[in-house]
Amino acid sequence: QVQLVESGGGLVQAGGSLRLSCAASGRTLSIDRMVWFRQAPGKEREFVAAISRSGGYLYYADSVKGRFAISIDNAKNTVYLQANSLTPEDTAVYYCAAGPYASPNYYRGETYDYWGQGIQVTVSS
Repeated sequence: QVQLVESGGGLVQAGGSLRLSCAASGRTLSIDRMVWFRQAPGKEREFVAAISRSGGYLYYADSVKGRFAISIDNAKNTVYLQANSLTPEDTAVYYCAAGPYASPNYYRGETYDYWGQGIQVTVSS
């Protein structure tokens, strides 16, 4: 089993930045892909960004491309999401997830076996 714990969320003004962290523990060697999703009130869960353990594969949703950056620190078993130029539309609960292998369906939640509890990000206008 793998446990994921997110941190770094909170309230920020529009135009500001946040860095979310997701620390993995347990059988972390079984993980090859880590990803961020988000879910805003009344909306479906949305893919945000994904990264491979090597860092060689990066995927972003069009809505965050150029503003958000995902990175991984394998020594710390931690994945980060640097979120810049935030807008109120970025307000959501952000979830970290992990999976054991690469998949063309990297943007689908069903691809991932392990999930964090989620962390709130609120962007005020």
